[in-house]
Amino acid sequence: MQFIRAAKSSPWAWIPSLYFAEGLPNVIVVTIAVVMYKRLGLSDTDVTFYTSWLYLPWVIKPFWSPIVETLKCKRWWIVTMQFFIGAFLAGVAFTLPTSSFLSWTLAFFWLVAFSSATHDIAADGFYMMALNDHEQSLFVGIRSTFYRISMIAGQALLLKLSEILEIFKHPSIAWSWVFAIVAVAFLSITCYHSIFLPRPAEDKEQEKKDFSFYRVLQDNLYLFVTFFKKPHVLTAIIFLLLYRLPEAMLAKISPLFLIEKMSKGGLGLTPGELGITQGTVGALGLTLGGIIGGICVSKHGFRRWLWPMVCAITLPDVVYLFLAYYQPESLWWINIGIGIEQFGYGFGFTSYMLYMLYFSQGASKTAHYAFCTGFMALSLMLPGMIAGWLADNLGYYRFFMLVIALIPFTFLAASLVKVPADFGLKQKNKP
Repeated sequence: MQFIRAAKSSPWAWIPSLYFAEGLPNVIVVTIAVVMYKRLGLSDTDVTFYTSWLYLPWVIKPFWSPIVETLKCKRWWIVTMQFFIGAFLAGVAFTLPTSSFLSWTLAFFWLVAFSSATHDIAADGFYMMALNDHEQSLFVGIRSTFYRISMIAGQALLLKLSEILEIFKHPSIAWSWVFAIVAVAFLSITCYHSIFLPRPAEDKEQEKKDFSFYRVLQDNLYLFVTFFKKPHVLTAIIFLLLYRLPEAMLAKISPLFLIEKMSKGGLGLTPGELGITQGTVGALGLTLGGIIGGICVSKHGFRRWLWPMVCAITLPDVVYLFLAYYQPESLWWINIGIGIEQFGYGFGFTSYMLYMLYFSQGASKTAHYAFCTGFMALSLMLPGMIAGWLADNLGYYRFFMLVIALIPFTFLAASLVKVPADFGLKQKNKP
């Protein structure tokens, strides 16, 4: 008991597991579901259209956030949402072998996505409540590291597990086992956090506050109006929706292209090989690109690195054009190509994140930043809905040519933004 009490007082006891639990459902909904439906025989058109709707909870998250902020304590939301995520993943597992699996699993995936978006709100708020300023700075790298680890585990391990199970079982049964295992793991995380999550005094006070739906609605309306009254809001929306347009089209099709048969224009990777390529090599390239991008901006400012970042997030997309044309069988060359493309994406995405921070400055910056993240999710949702139809009708090679043709939209969006030259620079201590 003394050991447990000592462990519960340490941020190491809950920060790694909390942010691993935050990242895993996102990977499952955004990536694993796409691969699963492809393996179960759905067309690219159906896969991308149906799974793109799963972004909707993150689009509407800003409107739901005030309720999470004012109703119940954040610890309650975290544990409850983790339980729901585990239960809904179990729902996916149980309905996969049925004849109406598509409608049932999509419903459960949407509930997983909604619970995950709610969990994100509560977890980030809880992090700030449970730690002082020094601890928040100290553990910010730890939380992002374990979020990335969940991406690697979610793709590399789960896709490899599905590949192994498909050898012995029908694909629907194999994937049912995969989600049953993840559901049990998530319910175990729920039990762990019900014990080891601390109970900050500020969070306890939340339980005593009276909840008023009218007040929440009024606050939402106020924040909505003030967001759309901000200077250059139209420019910001255009930037948020168009800056990642080529990448948004590419991101939805890339895993489908990589696992499609070579006779149909794909590269014929197994799920396990896809997990290594995107879940390990790609995730590491993405992380490294983001780290280097942050360092560059901190030294020279946003404006100095905007155009190199625009080039980095767009020009490496040509990698997929070469992969579709030559269809290399060597996993080595495929990994190099994906690593380069994801590094460029991570580097170029830095300017997108920084612009959201810049535009959100001022009163209600937290809420306005949440609205920006809603547009960020919408920028992935809308292109993703038509990406599969385009790939089915054009073929992968011509689809990637279309992606390259969309690059000028990113340059146009970047040319519209006006940000101070010193924004993002590391502030030097004054004597």
